[in-house]
Amino acid sequence: MRQDVTVAAEVRNTRGKNEARRTRVAGQIPAVVYGAYKEPISISVSPRDLQKLVRSEGGYNTIFNLAIAGGETTPVMVVDEQVDPIKGTWLHADLKRIDLTKRLTVTVPVHTAGEPKGVKVQGGLLEVVTRSIEIECLPDEIPAGFTVDVTELLIGQSKRASDVAVSGSMKLVSPPDQVIAHIVSLRAEEAPAVDAAAAPAAAEPEVVKKGKKEEEAPAEDKGKKK
Repeated sequence: MRQDVTVAAEVRNTRGKNEARRTRVAGQIPAVVYGAYKEPISISVSPRDLQKLVRSEGGYNTIFNLAIAGGETTPVMVVDEQVDPIKGTWLHADLKRIDLTKRLTVTVPVHTAGEPKGVKVQGGLLEVVTRSIEIECLPDEIPAGFTVDVTELLIGQSKRASDVAVSGSMKLVSPPDQVIAHIVSLRAEEAPAVDAAAAPAAAEPEVVKKGKKEEEAPAEDKGKKK
């Protein structure tokens, strides 16, 4: 997404930790701009200006103009930054020159809209699986985001990347069958009730008596004297 915004920068002729520290004390951060088949340039730039742009509607897909004092003015994007793990402040940034005539691949957020019938009528749950997709397009046609309507979804149905409406020079890069959102059931299947009367009685355990079982004498020997 292109914005008609220009950020000023200055060339850094020296490097090192001390120079970087002095740059940050002055309210700037060290950065590098590269790409478009040109030599990389070390610069200093305002971190507030960069943060304001990446927090805008276009996020990291925002294209803006970088004006280097005594040098070029070129469209760029923020592609990376180093952040202080404690203070959360930016320490360094990487900026990439953008050739407005060349297609590029970007990640664009996807939002859902509407209350699904599978939730409202069937009592299911809308589960968002993917919140972004990758597309390829010309820089001037990068959208801020996509929206998919999930109103008609029922339990077991889904919206996939192929359902996202792309236009102009946009081409879907993500797998077409990648699930964006689907409706899942919250009702567990009930186990069949067991009829106690029909259930077979449990067999009683056999009791084994200790000792030898007395052998019975034959009937004809009973009563005889030795």
